This record gives sequence, structure tokens and C-alpha cells, in this order.
Amino acid sequence: MLILRSLLFLLGQMLAAVLFTPAALIFYPLPPVTRSRLIAYWARFVIWWLGFTCRLYFHVEGREHLPATASVILSKHQSAWETIAFQIIFPPQAWVLKRELLWIPFFGWGLAATQPVAIDRKAGIKALDKVIREGTDRLRSGRWVVVFPEGTRVAPGERGRYNPGGAMLAVRAGVPVVPVAHDAGRYWPRWGWLKYPGRIQVIIGPPISTTGARAKQVSRSVECWIEAAMEKLERDRAETIAAQSLPGAGRETPPGTGSSPR
Repeated sequence: MLILRSLLFLLGQMLAAVLFTPAALIFYPLPPVTRSRLIAYWARFVIWWLGFTCRLYFHVEGREHLPATASVILSKHQSAWETIAFQIIFPPQAWVLKRELLWIPFFGWGLAATQPVAIDRKAGIKALDKVIREGTDRLRSGRWVVVFPEGTRVAPGERGRYNPGGAMLAVRAGVPVVPVAHDAGRYWPRWGWLKYPGRIQVIIGPPISTTGARAKQVSRSVECWIEAAMEKLERDRAETIAAQSLPGAGRETPPGTGSSPR
């Protein structure tokens, strides 16, 4: 059943991308924020379809921490799930991503319509300059900017090197940083296509001020918060598994996604 459910989800996801891409391109003349809100309906369908086919849901903790103005989100990156779900968890946003993603048929074309900050990872300082220049422009237009400071997907339990580029963008733009932790990689692995049933936990941390701070200092604060939150998620998961293994323990019914947009 796991294989059949995962295949059914994959089929629906691909079909939705093919059907929605022309609409995303039609939206291009609209203002960026409006365009992002409309394109997010594709993400809504995919997340709903994921719950329907694979019984994979999510829960968000800490929505009250979100600032009232556009900020920089620095998040753990474990799978493709967050690149979809964040579109309905957070306000309209732009992503800092590798430019190769825009070359993927249909998905990449629709992604390009969201006006991300697409960089060449091999460009070094030029790539950083582009992140700061275009990221600041996105923030000024009212869109949040999502950055994965580890640069690539990291398997659960592992820890990558945190790059200060996202923190530097926030410092230069004078906006707060919002740290985010989650355990999506436990259910939607970074490699492979099988999706496991359960409930992904997302924790949004208190905003970190960048006023008078250095980028490395902010980056370090983000790393400490995210990794501490990840350890808590792992402990909670272990305790839940232990409790469910006790004689007579019942199974928890997966809750709704709680995915109403901000």
C-alpha cells in the first residue's frame, strides 16, 4: 500500500504541475505578491493530495512569532516537502535557490513565475551579491525571502555547514530573521519517492533582530536555535514511538494540516 499510495501521489503531483504551469505563466503580468498568492493554490492542492493519498499531514507551532512585515526565513532543509508547504504556511515569498531548478520542465517554468532569486552556486561572491541585491528588492516589494542556510538537503540527524548569506541579506536589508525547524525528512526522504504516513512537525522560532548585529553573529544564533529545536523534535519523536510501543497503546489519529494561510 505504501508503494501504491506514493505512486498515486506522484501521478497527481505531476499532473497538477502540467495543468497549472500555463496558468502560472498567465499570472506573470500581475504584481509579484498577487502572483505568489495565486500560484500557492498549486501548493495547496499538492499538500491536500499528499494527505489524501499518503496520509501525511503537518502541524505548525509558533505562528504567533511571525513579524507583521516581510522578513528573511532561515530554515532547515530536509526534503522537497518544505519547498511546497512553506507556500501555504508563510506569507507570499521568494526563494533563494540554485538556477538549475528553473530548467525542470513544467515545475521549473512555474517556479520561474514566482520570481525567485536563482543563483549559480559556483559564482562565489557574485552569487552572494545577487542574493543581497535581489533579495532586498523582494523584501521591499512585500515578499518574504526563504533561504536554506545549509545550502542543500540534509538527512535527519545530520548537520550541514551554515552559510551566512541569508543572515547577511537580513542585516543589509534591516529586517528580522525567522528561524524554522521541521522533521519532514523523516516522512518525505531527500532521495527516493516513497512517502510515509504521519505528521510533520514545523516549529517557527521567535524573530531574531539584526539591528546593530553582524551577519556571522546572526547566523550563529540561527544555527543554535534550529539545531536545538531539531534535537527537541527528535526527543519528542522517540518518546512518542516508545509510548506507542507500550501494551495497550492506541494509535494516534493524524490531525488536520492546520494550513490556513497568514
